[in-house]
Amino acid sequence: MGNPKAGMIERKAFVSNIQKYNMFDGPGVRTIVFFKGCPLRCKWCANPEGLERNYQVMFKRSACSDCGACVPVCPVGIHNISQETSKHEVTRDIDCIGCRKCSDICPESALSIVGEVKTISELFEIIEEDRIFYDMSGGGVTLGGGEVLLQPEAAANLLMVCKKEGINTAIETSGYAKLEAVLQVAEFTDLFLFDIKHLDSERHFELTGVRNERILNNLKELLTRRYNVKIRMPLLKGINDSQAEIDAVIHFLMPFRDYKNFKGIDLLPYHKFGVNKYNQLGLNYPISGDPSLNSDELKRIESWIKEYDFPVMVINH
Repeated sequence: MGNPKAGMIERKAFVSNIQKYNMFDGPGVRTIVFFKGCPLRCKWCANPEGLERNYQVMFKRSACSDCGACVPVCPVGIHNISQETSKHEVTRDIDCIGCRKCSDICPESALSIVGEVKTISELFEIIEEDRIFYDMSGGGVTLGGGEVLLQPEAAANLLMVCKKEGINTAIETSGYAKLEAVLQVAEFTDLFLFDIKHLDSERHFELTGVRNERILNNLKELLTRRYNVKIRMPLLKGINDSQAEIDAVIHFLMPFRDYKNFKGIDLLPYHKFGVNKYNQLGLNYPISGDPSLNSDELKRIESWIKEYDFPVMVINH
Protein backbone atom coordinates (compact mmCIF):
# COMPACT_ATOMS: atom_id res chain seq x y z
CA MET A 1 0.00 0.00 0.00
CA GLY A 2 0.98 3.65 -0.18
CA ASN A 3 2.01 5.57 2.91
CA PRO A 4 -1.20 6.05 4.92
CA LYS A 5 0.29 9.20 6.46
CA ALA A 6 0.55 10.94 3.10
CA GLY A 7 -1.67 14.02 3.07
CA MET A 8 -2.90 13.52 6.62
CA ILE A 9 -1.88 13.96 10.23
CA GLU A 10 -0.63 10.75 11.80
CA ARG A 11 -2.97 10.40 14.74
CA LYS A 12 -2.99 7.89 17.56
CA ALA A 13 -5.81 5.85 19.05
CA PHE A 14 -6.14 4.46 22.56
CA VAL A 15 -7.40 0.90 22.12
CA SER A 16 -8.19 -1.98 24.45
CA ASN A 17 -8.02 -4.92 22.06
CA ILE A 18 -7.84 -6.02 18.42
CA GLN A 19 -9.81 -9.12 17.50
CA LYS A 20 -9.41 -10.99 14.24
CA TYR A 21 -11.71 -13.38 12.38
CA ASN A 22 -14.91 -11.92 13.80
CA MET A 23 -18.13 -13.06 12.08
CA PHE A 24 -20.74 -11.16 14.07
CA ASP A 25 -20.06 -7.42 13.82
CA GLY A 26 -20.65 -6.60 10.19
CA PRO A 27 -20.63 -8.59 6.94
CA GLY A 28 -18.05 -11.27 6.25
CA VAL A 29 -14.85 -11.92 8.16
CA ARG A 30 -13.79 -8.84 10.09
CA THR A 31 -11.05 -7.39 12.24
CA ILE A 32 -12.47 -5.52 15.24
CA VAL A 33 -10.53 -2.63 16.75
CA PHE A 34 -11.87 -1.86 20.22
CA PHE A 35 -11.40 1.79 21.21
CA LYS A 36 -11.02 2.42 24.94
CA GLY A 37 -13.37 4.70 26.85
CA CYS A 38 -17.16 4.90 26.96
CA PRO A 39 -19.66 7.49 28.28
CA LEU A 40 -22.24 4.79 29.07
CA ARG A 41 -22.31 2.35 31.96
CA CYS A 42 -24.67 -0.34 30.70
CA LYS A 43 -25.40 -2.83 33.44
CA TRP A 44 -24.90 -5.77 31.05
CA CYS A 45 -21.68 -4.52 29.42
CA ALA A 46 -19.61 -7.47 28.19
CA ASN A 47 -16.47 -5.37 27.69
CA PRO A 48 -15.83 -3.59 31.02
CA GLU A 49 -12.16 -3.27 30.11
CA GLY A 50 -13.24 -0.76 27.47
CA LEU A 51 -15.15 1.59 29.77
CA GLU A 52 -12.36 3.68 31.27
CA ARG A 53 -10.03 5.70 29.07
CA ASN A 54 -6.92 4.78 31.03
CA TYR A 55 -4.61 1.83 31.55
CA GLN A 56 -5.99 -0.92 33.78
CA VAL A 57 -4.59 -4.00 35.48
CA MET A 58 -6.41 -7.27 34.89
CA PHE A 59 -5.55 -9.82 37.58
CA LYS A 60 -6.41 -13.53 37.39
CA ARG A 61 -6.49 -14.48 41.05
CA SER A 62 -6.78 -18.21 40.24
CA ALA A 63 -3.55 -18.18 38.22
CA CYS A 64 -1.45 -16.22 40.72
CA SER A 65 1.18 -18.07 42.75
CA ASP A 66 1.72 -15.07 45.10
CA CYS A 67 5.42 -15.07 44.22
CA GLY A 68 5.66 -11.28 44.50
CA ALA A 69 7.81 -10.84 41.39
CA CYS A 70 5.59 -7.97 40.24
CA VAL A 71 5.93 -5.96 43.45
CA PRO A 72 9.43 -4.47 43.05
CA VAL A 73 9.12 -3.79 39.31
CA CYS A 74 5.94 -1.65 39.48
CA PRO A 75 7.10 1.99 39.49
CA VAL A 76 3.89 3.28 41.09
CA GLY A 77 3.31 0.60 43.73
CA ILE A 78 0.11 -0.98 42.45
CA HIS A 79 1.11 -4.50 43.51
CA ASN A 80 1.83 -5.72 47.01
CA ILE A 81 1.88 -8.90 49.08
CA SER A 82 -0.45 -8.69 52.06
CA GLN A 83 1.31 -9.06 55.39
CA GLU A 84 -1.84 -10.62 56.84
CA THR A 85 -2.64 -13.18 54.15
CA SER A 86 0.63 -13.44 52.17
CA LYS A 87 -1.53 -13.04 49.07
CA HIS A 88 -0.96 -10.77 46.08
CA GLU A 89 -3.19 -7.69 46.09
CA VAL A 90 -3.82 -5.00 43.49
CA THR A 91 -4.30 -1.45 44.78
CA ARG A 92 -7.03 -0.11 42.51
CA ASP A 93 -6.88 3.54 43.59
CA ILE A 94 -3.39 3.94 42.09
CA ASP A 95 -3.35 4.77 38.39
CA CYS A 96 -1.55 2.29 36.15
CA ILE A 97 0.93 3.96 33.78
CA GLY A 98 0.91 1.14 31.24
CA CYS A 99 4.58 0.17 31.50
CA ARG A 100 3.69 -3.56 31.50
CA LYS A 101 6.66 -4.46 33.69
CA CYS A 102 4.40 -6.49 35.98
CA SER A 103 2.80 -8.53 33.20
CA ASP A 104 6.16 -9.09 31.53
CA ILE A 105 7.72 -10.56 34.69
CA CYS A 106 4.74 -12.59 35.94
CA PRO A 107 5.67 -16.28 35.62
CA GLU A 108 2.04 -17.44 35.70
CA SER A 109 0.57 -14.94 33.20
CA ALA A 110 -1.81 -13.84 35.95
CA LEU A 111 -1.43 -10.16 35.04
CA SER A 112 -2.24 -8.23 31.90
CA ILE A 113 -2.51 -4.52 31.16
CA VAL A 114 -5.46 -3.22 29.15
CA GLY A 115 -4.87 -0.15 27.06
CA GLU A 116 -2.44 0.58 24.27
CA VAL A 117 -1.65 3.61 22.15
CA LYS A 118 -1.43 2.77 18.46
CA THR A 119 -0.77 5.02 15.48
CA ILE A 120 -3.11 4.85 12.51
CA SER A 121 -0.31 3.26 10.49
CA GLU A 122 0.22 0.56 13.12
CA LEU A 123 -3.48 -0.24 13.26
CA PHE A 124 -3.79 -0.38 9.50
CA GLU A 125 -0.86 -2.77 9.21
CA ILE A 126 -2.68 -5.18 11.54
CA ILE A 127 -5.96 -4.77 9.67
CA GLU A 128 -4.35 -5.29 6.27
CA GLU A 129 -2.81 -8.61 7.29
CA ASP A 130 -6.13 -10.36 6.64
CA ARG A 131 -7.12 -8.63 3.42
CA ILE A 132 -7.44 -11.99 1.65
CA PHE A 133 -10.21 -13.00 4.09
CA TYR A 134 -12.03 -9.69 3.57
CA ASP A 135 -11.88 -10.12 -0.20
CA MET A 136 -13.13 -13.70 -0.05
CA SER A 137 -16.00 -13.03 2.40
CA GLY A 138 -17.02 -9.44 1.76
CA GLY A 139 -15.64 -8.53 5.16
CA GLY A 140 -13.46 -5.72 6.44
CA VAL A 141 -12.80 -3.71 9.57
CA THR A 142 -15.19 -2.75 12.36
CA LEU A 143 -14.35 -0.13 14.97
CA GLY A 144 -16.00 -0.77 18.33
CA GLY A 145 -15.42 -0.15 21.99
CA GLY A 146 -15.98 1.20 24.49
CA GLU A 147 -17.31 3.95 22.32
CA VAL A 148 -15.35 4.71 19.18
CA LEU A 149 -17.00 8.14 18.80
CA LEU A 150 -15.10 9.38 21.87
CA GLN A 151 -12.04 9.41 19.58
CA PRO A 152 -13.58 10.72 16.33
CA GLU A 153 -10.41 12.15 14.78
CA ALA A 154 -8.47 8.91 15.16
CA ALA A 155 -11.46 6.84 14.04
CA ALA A 156 -12.08 8.99 10.97
CA ASN A 157 -8.41 8.82 9.96
CA LEU A 158 -8.29 5.04 10.31
CA LEU A 159 -11.53 4.57 8.41
CA MET A 160 -10.32 6.92 5.68
CA VAL A 161 -7.13 4.89 5.18
CA CYS A 162 -9.13 1.66 5.03
CA LYS A 163 -11.56 3.12 2.51
CA LYS A 164 -8.69 4.39 0.33
CA GLU A 165 -7.23 0.89 0.33
CA GLY A 166 -10.54 -0.73 -0.60
CA ILE A 167 -11.39 -2.28 2.78
CA ASN A 168 -15.02 -2.31 3.88
CA THR A 169 -15.63 -0.24 7.03
CA ALA A 170 -18.15 -0.38 9.86
CA ILE A 171 -18.49 1.08 13.33
CA GLU A 172 -20.37 -0.33 16.29
CA THR A 173 -21.73 2.52 18.40
CA SER A 174 -24.07 3.47 21.22
CA GLY A 175 -24.78 6.64 19.27
CA TYR A 176 -24.10 8.78 22.34
CA ALA A 177 -21.88 11.50 20.89
CA LYS A 178 -22.05 14.97 19.42
CA LEU A 179 -23.57 14.99 15.95
CA GLU A 180 -20.34 16.54 14.60
CA ALA A 181 -18.42 13.46 15.76
CA VAL A 182 -20.96 11.13 14.15
CA LEU A 183 -20.79 12.93 10.82
CA GLN A 184 -16.99 13.13 11.00
CA VAL A 185 -16.73 9.34 10.81
CA ALA A 186 -19.84 8.82 8.65
CA GLU A 187 -18.06 9.97 5.49
CA PHE A 188 -15.77 6.93 5.67
CA THR A 189 -18.18 4.37 7.17
CA ASP A 190 -19.91 1.77 4.99
CA LEU A 191 -22.17 0.56 7.80
CA PHE A 192 -23.23 1.79 11.23
CA LEU A 193 -24.13 -0.91 13.75
CA PHE A 194 -26.26 1.31 15.95
CA ASP A 195 -27.56 0.26 19.37
CA ILE A 196 -31.10 0.79 20.59
CA LYS A 197 -31.16 -0.24 24.25
CA HIS A 198 -34.45 1.25 25.47
CA LEU A 199 -36.91 3.78 24.05
CA ASP A 200 -37.98 5.27 27.39
CA SER A 201 -35.40 7.92 28.26
CA GLU A 202 -35.80 7.62 32.02
CA ARG A 203 -35.43 3.85 31.92
CA HIS A 204 -32.49 4.25 29.54
CA PHE A 205 -30.81 6.46 32.14
CA GLU A 206 -31.38 3.87 34.86
CA LEU A 207 -29.83 1.13 32.72
CA THR A 208 -26.95 2.99 31.07
CA GLY A 209 -26.28 6.20 33.01
CA VAL A 210 -27.30 8.48 30.11
CA ARG A 211 -30.58 9.59 28.56
CA ASN A 212 -31.39 8.61 24.99
CA GLU A 213 -32.51 11.84 23.29
CA ARG A 214 -29.08 12.48 21.73
CA ILE A 215 -28.83 8.85 20.64
CA LEU A 216 -32.20 8.82 18.89
CA ASN A 217 -31.54 12.17 17.24
CA ASN A 218 -28.22 10.93 15.86
CA LEU A 219 -29.94 7.80 14.56
CA LYS A 220 -32.55 9.87 12.74
CA GLU A 221 -29.81 12.06 11.26
CA LEU A 222 -27.88 9.09 9.90
CA LEU A 223 -30.96 7.51 8.38
CA THR A 224 -32.31 10.69 6.82
CA ARG A 225 -28.86 11.55 5.45
CA ARG A 226 -28.88 8.09 3.81
CA TYR A 227 -25.98 6.49 5.63
CA ASN A 228 -26.24 2.70 5.94
CA VAL A 229 -27.51 1.71 9.37
CA LYS A 230 -28.28 -1.62 10.99
CA ILE A 231 -30.01 -1.50 14.36
CA ARG A 232 -28.70 -3.70 17.17
CA MET A 233 -30.89 -4.49 20.14
CA PRO A 234 -29.36 -6.12 23.22
CA LEU A 235 -32.17 -8.15 24.79
CA LEU A 236 -32.55 -8.89 28.50
CA LYS A 237 -35.52 -10.60 30.14
CA GLY A 238 -37.59 -8.19 32.20
CA ILE A 239 -35.60 -5.18 30.99
CA ASN A 240 -36.38 -4.57 27.33
CA ASP A 241 -38.07 -7.70 26.03
CA SER A 242 -41.74 -6.75 26.49
CA GLN A 243 -44.05 -6.38 23.54
CA ALA A 244 -44.66 -2.76 24.57
CA GLU A 245 -40.94 -2.02 24.31
CA ILE A 246 -40.57 -3.84 20.98
CA ASP A 247 -43.62 -2.00 19.63
CA ALA A 248 -42.06 1.31 20.72
CA VAL A 249 -38.91 0.51 18.76
CA ILE A 250 -40.96 -0.49 15.72
CA HIS A 251 -42.99 2.72 15.93
CA PHE A 252 -39.79 4.78 16.08
CA LEU A 253 -38.22 2.99 13.09
CA MET A 254 -41.35 2.69 10.94
CA PRO A 255 -40.74 5.93 8.96
CA PHE A 256 -37.40 4.49 7.81
CA ARG A 257 -38.48 0.92 7.08
CA ASP A 258 -38.42 1.31 3.30
CA TYR A 259 -35.22 3.34 3.13
CA LYS A 260 -32.57 1.45 1.17
CA ASN A 261 -29.96 2.50 3.74
CA PHE A 262 -31.94 0.94 6.61
CA LYS A 263 -30.43 -2.52 6.83
CA GLY A 264 -32.71 -4.13 9.40
CA ILE A 265 -32.41 -5.21 13.02
CA ASP A 266 -30.04 -7.56 14.82
CA LEU A 267 -31.25 -9.01 18.13
CA LEU A 268 -28.38 -9.59 20.58
CA PRO A 269 -29.35 -12.00 23.38
CA TYR A 270 -27.82 -11.34 26.78
CA HIS A 271 -24.82 -13.48 27.71
CA LYS A 272 -22.40 -13.70 30.63
CA PHE A 273 -19.14 -13.83 28.68
CA GLY A 274 -17.85 -10.69 30.36
CA VAL A 275 -18.42 -11.68 33.99
CA ASN A 276 -14.86 -12.91 34.59
CA LYS A 277 -13.50 -9.64 33.26
CA TYR A 278 -15.24 -7.78 36.07
CA ASN A 279 -13.52 -10.02 38.58
CA GLN A 280 -10.14 -9.44 36.97
CA LEU A 281 -10.69 -5.66 37.09
CA GLY A 282 -11.77 -5.71 40.73
CA LEU A 283 -15.32 -4.69 39.81
CA ASN A 284 -18.72 -5.98 40.93
CA TYR A 285 -20.93 -7.35 38.19
CA PRO A 286 -24.01 -5.06 38.09
CA ILE A 287 -26.64 -7.67 37.18
CA SER A 288 -28.02 -10.17 39.67
CA GLY A 289 -29.85 -13.24 38.49
CA ASP A 290 -29.91 -14.38 34.88
CA PRO A 291 -31.89 -12.23 32.40
CA SER A 292 -31.15 -14.59 29.51
CA LEU A 293 -33.91 -15.29 27.01
CA ASN A 294 -34.52 -18.84 25.81
CA SER A 295 -34.91 -19.74 22.15
CA ASP A 296 -38.73 -19.65 22.24
CA GLU A 297 -38.72 -16.16 23.76
CA LEU A 298 -36.27 -14.94 21.14
CA LYS A 299 -38.36 -16.44 18.34
CA ARG A 300 -41.43 -14.70 19.74
CA ILE A 301 -39.69 -11.30 19.72
CA GLU A 302 -38.37 -11.98 16.23
CA SER A 303 -41.90 -12.79 15.05
CA TRP A 304 -43.27 -9.54 16.52
CA ILE A 305 -40.78 -7.59 14.45
CA LYS A 306 -41.35 -9.64 11.30
CA GLU A 307 -45.05 -8.82 11.46
CA TYR A 308 -44.08 -5.30 10.42
CA ASP A 309 -41.91 -6.53 7.51
CA PHE A 310 -38.65 -5.50 9.13
CA PRO A 311 -35.55 -7.55 8.26
CA VAL A 312 -34.52 -9.10 11.59
CA MET A 313 -31.98 -11.68 12.75
CA VAL A 314 -30.96 -13.15 16.10
CA ILE A 315 -27.17 -12.94 16.54
CA ASN A 316 -25.83 -15.59 18.90
CA HIS A 317 -22.24 -14.86 19.78
